[in-house]
Amino acid sequence: MRLNSKGQVTVPAELRRQFGLREGDEVDVVDAGGTLQIVRRHGAPTRGERAARRLRGTATTDMSTDEIMALLRDE
Repeated sequence: MRLNSKGQVTVPAELRRQFGLREGDEVDVVDAGGTLQIVRRHGAPTRGERAARRLRGTATTDMSTDEIMALLRDE
């Protein structure tokens, strides 16, 4: 990997997949006894939590919850 002029590196796709890292995930770079480690930031919202927060309160419908569930269950 090469450090760019902004001090950024690209984590290879294979490693991102292996460790479940997604765009927008928060990580820290820490000194671990003279080496650098990239670690997932504790307490940071997950990708799903960020999506749910972004979508919360945006649904508009005249259907009741029971009607929606029947539609989703193909009843």
